[in-house]
Amino acid sequence: QLQLVESGGGLVQPGGSLRLSCAASGFTLDYYAIGWFRQAPGKEREGVSCISSSGGSTYYADSVKGRFTISRDNAKNTVYLQMNSLKPEDTAVYYCAVPTRSGYHCLASDFGSWGQGTQVTVSS
Repeated sequence: QLQLVESGGGLVQPGGSLRLSCAASGFTLDYYAIGWFRQAPGKEREGVSCISSSGGSTYYADSVKGRFTISRDNAKNTVYLQMNSLKPEDTAVYYCAVPTRSGYHCLASDFGSWGQGTQVTVSS
């Protein structure tokens, strides 16, 4: 069974940075694309960034372009999300997941095997 574990969240002031990690357990990430998603209270889960299995293709939501960077280290079986210039509107629980079908888009409906999430709070 695919298991993903997110970590790295926390409380940070506006303008600050955090690096989230998504570690795989029980399987090798090498063959999987990975997506980062977030869900704020009362809102739907939204795609933040996705990366192909090779790392050669990435997607960013418009709201995070130029501030967030997704990367992967297959040797460590981990995918990262570097978040800079954080804003209060970035506050949410962040999740990672793998696609459930080929030809996926960076949409929550196209992903599964969700981790438990990590809370990111941006506040002064």
